[in-house]
Amino acid sequence: MPNILVVEDSPTMRQLIGFAMKRIAGSKVIEATDGVDALKKLSSEKVDIILADINMPVMDGLKLVSLVRGSPIYKDIPVIMITTEGAEEDRKRALAIGANAYLPKPIQTQELIKLVNGFIGK
Repeated sequence: MPNILVVEDSPTMRQLIGFAMKRIAGSKVIEATDGVDALKKLSSEKVDIILADINMPVMDGLKLVSLVRGSPIYKDIPVIMITTEGAEEDRKRALAIGANAYLPKPIQTQELIKLVNGFIGK
């Protein structure tokens, strides 16, 4: 029963990713609108994997990853960053600060499901 935290400020993208994740058997999708909201959700729910957009207001995905990696409680949670097409710098920075993988937008649903399954060991 994987709990998947989707951190994305765009409601449309959140919905799209949420729908894709519901195709993973037994998964539960927890939604957050930015990094600050994500940290709140992390403190109140058990999360198995985090999917986070890089570009968000309040707290972006990179800051979120560095806080997650710096926390003894959350540091082992896999994080997949969602990046805008062609943002090579963002990708490098995301991986450098501890993201496990990244996926460029527009998101390919099958690709995302495969990636997530790889981390949650299905």
